[in-house]
Amino acid sequence: MNAPLEPHPLSPMPPPDHAAAAQRRFTLLFLVLASAAALYVCYIMARPFVKPVVFAAVMAIVFFPLHDRIWQRVRGPNLAALLSTLVVLLIVIIPVAGLGGALTGEMRGAYQSLSQKSAAGGGWVTFATGELQKVLAVVGRHVDLSRFNLRAEISTRLEQLSAGIVRSAADAVTNLGTFLFDAAISFFTLFFLFRDGRRIRLMAAALLPLDSVRVEELFTKISDTIIANVYGVLAVAVVQGTLIGLAFAMLGIRSPILWGVVTAICSLVPLVGTGLVWLPAAVVLAVSGHWVKGLILLAWGGGFVSLVDHAVRPYVIGERVKMNTLFVFFALLGGIEAFGIIGIFVGPLALSIASALLHMLREETRLWRTGAATEASVPAERPAAAP
Repeated sequence: MNAPLEPHPLSPMPPPDHAAAAQRRFTLLFLVLASAAALYVCYIMARPFVKPVVFAAVMAIVFFPLHDRIWQRVRGPNLAALLSTLVVLLIVIIPVAGLGGALTGEMRGAYQSLSQKSAAGGGWVTFATGELQKVLAVVGRHVDLSRFNLRAEISTRLEQLSAGIVRSAADAVTNLGTFLFDAAISFFTLFFLFRDGRRIRLMAAALLPLDSVRVEELFTKISDTIIANVYGVLAVAVVQGTLIGLAFAMLGIRSPILWGVVTAICSLVPLVGTGLVWLPAAVVLAVSGHWVKGLILLAWGGGFVSLVDHAVRPYVIGERVKMNTLFVFFALLGGIEAFGIIGIFVGPLALSIASALLHMLREETRLWRTGAATEASVPAERPAAAP
């Protein structure tokens, strides 16, 4: 049997099927639009849980070495993930519970002390009036305060403060329920991230149109940025807690170590941060008659301790992930402004991903130009004459 004739190299190609090509383009367009719509609906459903899920992802990356050790000893994905989640839960809950108990005792003692002093002085209004009158006597030597009714002003402010405390208490109950729900979502998500983390990473890598080297580079950049951010948070907490603890010890305030730890935790709160500790303490010092110490603490907290966050955190993150400190500084501020407290992690992470992608784009452009120049330098071969 004769072998089938193969098409000659110079023979014309069969005409393309325009109808099939148009059908494929329509199918591709439909799939893109349908996928975009489906992803938008998924985003709407997932939007209320973004913060707890991001927190869980951060914890999974930070504690993954611990989970890896547990997994090597247990060799069961469900049991290893459960044990890792319980360990992280204990690491978070035990210190917070102990600190909450100690803090409650300190606040109760401070309240009783102020109550005794105010009772001896004729009540809160009379006590506060007498103590602030001493401060105003010094200020009145330089400023005319004859039209200033101190007692009426204090009464008005105390009424406003009482109403604010009632509103804050109601908000605290609501926020506590939201916090507990978000915490449950975070640790529930953390279990599945521990159990299926490797599989999720492989799925994400398969979806990216990048080679394995660049995928690994991108994932490493993300992991390093998150870990560096955690280091930055811890560094700021330690420095600010130490500074406030030293100030409390020098000013004679009780339990400076405890309040230093509280300050370290409050440093995580955006905008107000450590002001939740040193500002009320300065007010209490001023009201109790130690107004010089109150002014010193106010100047120390507002003029120095608050600036540590803007200097230490960007430096620590920038040094670890090799990014400019100024860029990290604005990424932190912009992230907090856009996303709230999780912006502490989202801002530098977005900057790091953008930096990594721009680096890959620059490399890809360089390779493309090199390849194009190489092809242009090779002369095109003339087709051989037909036999």
